[in-house]
Amino acid sequence: MKFGFVRNDLDSSPGQSLDGSFRKSNSVISTHSVSGVSSSSKYFQTSRRVYKGLKDFGREFIDQELFNQSLDDWILENYGVDQVTGEQPFLKPPFLTDELRKLDLALEGVFFQQLFRMPCSPLASKSVKEDGYHALEDFLHVIVNGLWRTFWRKSGPLPFSLCCFHHPGSKFYAVEKAISRGRLEELRGLALISKNGNNLKVHWNQVVELVLFRQNILSGNELKLSVSTICEALFYGVHILISRCLSKSRTISDDSVFIMVFDSKFGAVIKLGGDLSKLELNTGDPYQSVAHWIKCHAEVLLSSVETIWNRLGNANWGDLGTLQVLLAAFYSIVQCNGPPRKSISSLASAHSLRLQKRRIECRLAENENAKIPYQQDGYQHGEIVELDHSDNPLVKNTSHLKLRQGEILLLEDQQQGQKSFQIQESFIGGNYFLYGAISLDYPTQLLTLYVGAHPSRLEPSWEDMSLWYQVQRQTKVLNILKHQGVSSKYLPEVIASGRILHPGPCKKQTPSVRCDHPWCGTPILVTLPVGEPLSYIVARDGPFSSDDALRCCRDCLVALRSAATASVQHGDISPENIIRVFNMQGTRHKVLYIPVSWGRAVLEDRDSPAINLQFSSSHALQHGKLCPASDAESLVYLLFFVTGGRMHPQDSIESALQWREKSWATRSIQQHLGEVSPLLKAFSDYVDSLCGTPYPVDYDIWVKRLNRAVDGSGSADRGKMIEEVAMTLRLENVAESSGTSGGGT
Repeated sequence: MKFGFVRNDLDSSPGQSLDGSFRKSNSVISTHSVSGVSSSSKYFQTSRRVYKGLKDFGREFIDQELFNQSLDDWILENYGVDQVTGEQPFLKPPFLTDELRKLDLALEGVFFQQLFRMPCSPLASKSVKEDGYHALEDFLHVIVNGLWRTFWRKSGPLPFSLCCFHHPGSKFYAVEKAISRGRLEELRGLALISKNGNNLKVHWNQVVELVLFRQNILSGNELKLSVSTICEALFYGVHILISRCLSKSRTISDDSVFIMVFDSKFGAVIKLGGDLSKLELNTGDPYQSVAHWIKCHAEVLLSSVETIWNRLGNANWGDLGTLQVLLAAFYSIVQCNGPPRKSISSLASAHSLRLQKRRIECRLAENENAKIPYQQDGYQHGEIVELDHSDNPLVKNTSHLKLRQGEILLLEDQQQGQKSFQIQESFIGGNYFLYGAISLDYPTQLLTLYVGAHPSRLEPSWEDMSLWYQVQRQTKVLNILKHQGVSSKYLPEVIASGRILHPGPCKKQTPSVRCDHPWCGTPILVTLPVGEPLSYIVARDGPFSSDDALRCCRDCLVALRSAATASVQHGDISPENIIRVFNMQGTRHKVLYIPVSWGRAVLEDRDSPAINLQFSSSHALQHGKLCPASDAESLVYLLFFVTGGRMHPQDSIESALQWREKSWATRSIQQHLGEVSPLLKAFSDYVDSLCGTPYPVDYDIWVKRLNRAVDGSGSADRGKMIEEVAMTLRLENVAESSGTSGGGT
C-alpha cells in the first residue's frame, strides 16, 4: 500500500529515466528545470493516518548497515566501470559543465578565504580530527557567506548556521560543544541549518544541505566514491526528505536534497530527489521499501570526485571540485530562500567588461613608454601613421567611415584640441555605427564612440539622417543638459565631440569648411558609459526578475526626471536605447540602467520624436508629438517586454494603436506587471490615468517608492538626489565643436 497523496502533474507509471540517471521511472524533479532546483515545488497535504504512518516509517528506518545491504549491489551495478571503454556509462552528474563555467565567471572578484587549514594527514588521531572539523566548518561558512552576500543580500544577519550531528534524528550541536563533550568520534558531519526565527531548537526539516565527513571516501585506489559512502549519503538523504515531508511549515522544497561528502583531500556532491508518494509504507521491511523506491522512483545524481584541498590544506577555489560544492550550496539556498536578487547569468555577463579592462592593462604593460599600445604591421611601434586615402580600401569601398579594432582615431575638438582614441570593439546595429574605444590619455576606461555621416550625404539618405540624430543632435541635447547643470549617473555624459582628422593632407582653407576628402568633416561623439542594450540581454538571458525590473524602472525614472528639469523628453524609449552597466568597485557589482540615444529628444514643440510601433506612446503615434507622460508610457511598454510580456509585431500605426487600446482596456499590461511586482502594476495604472493628458508625471513620488523597494530606503531625499558622476575623464565646459555646431532642430 502506498501512502495516499498524489501530485496531479506526475506520471506514476514505470519507465526509462528521461536523462538516463539512476532511476527507472519519472521523478518529481523535472528534467527541463534548472539542474539544481525543481521548477515545481508543490507541497501536498497528508491525512493524519498517512502522517502517522510516514512518521513511524522514519523511526523504523534507522539501521544504516541493513540499508547498505539492500542497495550496495544495485550501486555496484550502476556505478561500476565499463571494462571495455573504461567509462562510467550510468553515471550522470548533477550539474552541466556550462553551469559550472558560468558560476566561475559570476564569482570573479568574490573573495573566498579559508582561515583554518585542512590537515593533510588522514583523520586518525583525535587532534587531527578536531582540526579537520574546524577546517570543514570554516570552509562551509566561507562558501555560504560568500554566496549569500553575492547573490542575495550584502548586509544583515546570515539566515543559516552550521551544526554537527551523530545520526539521523539526533540533536544538533556546535562543533566546539561536541568536542568539549567528548563526542568527536560519534560525529558524522555537518549540516547547513535554516534559522527559524528566535527558536533555538533545531529540527531535521530545517536541514538545507548535509555534509558527510569521513576518513576516506574513495573506493580503494580509484578516484571514485566507495559504495559505503554513497549508501550513507542516500541514507541521510532519505531521512531529510521524510523530515521535510512531515514538517508543518515546509519552508524548504521537499523533492530533492544535496549531500556533500568529504575527506581531508577529496570531495563530491550527491543529489537525491523523488516523489515520496510512491514509497511503500507497510511492506514490513523499510529498508527494502526504500531501496525499491530509490531504484524505481528516485533520481540519484553523482558528481565526479575532485581534489578540494591542496597539500597545504588550502581550498582550490575556482577548481572543478569547489565549483561543484559552490553550485550545490547555491541551489540548496534557492530551495530554502527562493531565487536570488542577482542571477548567476547577470553577474557572469560582467566578465566581458572585466576582460576588456584586463586586455587594456596588459597592452599598456608591454611598453610603459608607449602612448599608443596598438601596433600596425609594417610600421614602427607607437607611431600614428597617416595613410594616403587613395590606397585605403575603406575609402574605396564606402563613403562611410568604418573602423577596425586597434585603429587610432584623431578627433579635432574646438574646446579641447586634438584627442586620440583607439578602437577596441565594434557594435554595428540599427542605422548608426557604434564602437567601444579608449582615450589614449586615460586608457583604462572604456568609452562609447559614435561615428556620424559626412555632412554632404545628409540629403540623399535617410540612413545618414539617422546618423545625424545619433551624433550631431545627441551631442546638442547632452550639452544642453550639461550646461543647465543636469548631471546624473543615470544619464550618459559627453567626453569629446568634434570632427575626425582624416589620413592624408587636408586641403580645406579654413576650419569651418571641408576639403574634398570623403571623411573630412565627419562628426564623432564620445560618451560614457558603455553597456549592453536590454534587447540583447533579454534575447540572451530571458525575462527580467522582479528585482531587475524594479531597478530598471527606478533608474529610468531618475534619468527622465533629471532631463525634465531641463524641459527635455527622451522621445525614443525602447530596449535598444536602454543599456545595463555594471558599476564595479572592488568586489561590489552595482547594476545601473541608463537611457542612451538622446538624439530624438524633444526640446520644444516643433521637435518630432521617433516613431516606434512597439514602444512609442499612443499620443506620439496619433499626433507625432509627445504629451508629458509619453516617456513614462513607453517605459511601461518596455517593462512589459523585458519581463516576458508578448508584444506582437505591428505593421502599421493603426494596428499599433489598436493593440494599445485593447491592452489598456482589458488591463492585460497591468495584470502581467502585477505578476512581476505589485508596485509595477500600480505604476502602470498611474501612467494609464495620465496618457494623453497635459498633466506631468510625479517622478518624485514614484522614485521614492521604487527606492524603498529596490534599496530598502524610505528616504525621500535619497529619491530626489541627483547623483554626481565621479570620473577622471570629466571635461569642463564641453560645448558643441566644429563637427556638431549648428545641429539643432
